[in-house]
Amino acid sequence: MTQTQIRDLYRAYIDCLNRQDWPELGRFVDQNVHYNDQRIGLCGYQQMLENDFRAIPDLRFVIDQLIAEPPHIAARLCFDCTPVGELFGLPVNGQRVSFTENVFYEVSAGRIRNVHSVIDKAAVEAQLNRPLPQRR
Repeated sequence: MTQTQIRDLYRAYIDCLNRQDWPELGRFVDQNVHYNDQRIGLCGYQQMLENDFRAIPDLRFVIDQLIAEPPHIAARLCFDCTPVGELFGLPVNGQRVSFTENVFYEVSAGRIRNVHSVIDKAAVEAQLNRPLPQRR
C-alpha cells in the first residue's frame, strides 16, 4: 500500500468505528488481529469495541495526529466523553472526561494486523481528583 492508501484506509476505519458499523469492521481488521501482543482475532476485537461503546455511549474517535509509513500507522486519538460507570478501573460515573490514546498499527494485505495501544489513564485520574468549584 502507498502512504496515501494506508492513510485513507485508516480514516475509513475510524469512520467505521464511529458509526459502529460492525459488519464492515472485517474490511479493515484482519481475522487474526493482535492487540497489545495478544491474539484476540476479529471477533475479540469487535467485542472489545462494543464493550467500549456500552461503557461510553458518546464515544467518538477523533484523529489528532496521523503518521503513515507503510506498513505502519501511528496515531494520537483524542476522546472527550461521558462514561456511564467505570473507565480503566476508575469510578467516572457520568463525569465528562478527556484523554488521549497513542496507538500504533501494522497493516498486512490491506488490513490492520497488529495494534499497540497506550491510553493516558493519568489524565482521567487527574480529572476525577480535581476539586469541585467552591460555591459562594
